Amino acid sequence: MKNSENSKLIKAEALRLGFSYCGISKATFLEKEAPRLEKWLKEGKQGKMGYMENHFDKRLDPRLIVDGGKSVISFLLNYFPAQTQSDPSAPKISKYAYGKDYHSVIKDKLSDLLNFIQEKIGEVNGRAFVDSAPVLDKAWAQRSGLGWIGKNSNLINKKSGSYFFVAELILDLELEPDQPVLDHCGTCTACIDACPTGAIENPYIVNGSKCISYFTIELKENIPVEFKGQFENWAFGCDICQDVCPWNRFSAATPEPLFQPKKEMLEMSAGDWHEITGELFNKVFKDSALQRAKFSGLKRNLDFLK
Repeated sequence: MKNSENSKLIKAEALRLGFSYCGISKATFLEKEAPRLEKWLKEGKQGKMGYMENHFDKRLDPRLIVDGGKSVISFLLNYFPAQTQSDPSAPKISKYAYGKDYHSVIKDKLSDLLNFIQEKIGEVNGRAFVDSAPVLDKAWAQRSGLGWIGKNSNLINKKSGSYFFVAELILDLELEPDQPVLDHCGTCTACIDACPTGAIENPYIVNGSKCISYFTIELKENIPVEFKGQFENWAFGCDICQDVCPWNRFSAATPEPLFQPKKEMLEMSAGDWHEITGELFNKVFKDSALQRAKFSGLKRNLDFLK
């Protein structure tokens, strides 16, 4: 009963802190994911993302990251915007980058939640993870019953679609685990058909080295010339495989105030984007995920779209 009560207590506080969904799974070895990850890496689908090859064992077993880890608590936080860019001809920015950088927003919430757990339950050790450590976040969210991993490799929630950030707390506290849900992609191939670079090579297998998000964010070198004309005006990230997903008809605007887009960004015309200066970039995109690409990276992307 205590495990169940603690689980309910944590979930209720997570929702109070603004998380959209919270689910729990037992910290154990990811047996099914191990051969898939190994094959994906051997085939070079990570491209120049060398960090994906590091800490292979830790990616598959959270007990190697948190001593005595017993539970993985997964969280989804909605980032779907109420408004999008006003100029349809303007270079496009992925919706996840519209507001404040999610890393800091979510880490603050997880820090508050961990403090709450320690205050209400007792001596509990754990660590928070927001897309910045060797944790297979979507695999854990799937195990925790928060959705299924779709053919575009995004986590899809039956009630709300896929415009979510995924994060975890790994704790040395035993909790009541949730049950996974069924895959509801069925025979749909909308995401595969719509990907302009053919990055979704097979259902559930995305070649990261062909993805527009990889080229515009992760790749630090020149974008391969053979992909010229295939970006459909995406300058930072890409939402195509999510925009066409039927489940995203259920997406609702995020209530998180820190994810609200800046008016200046939404109103930038195509000309404004292509004439952007370093000064304007730092003003409009201060504390934004666009800082990952830096001004030089964004300019490279914009030049590639011309």
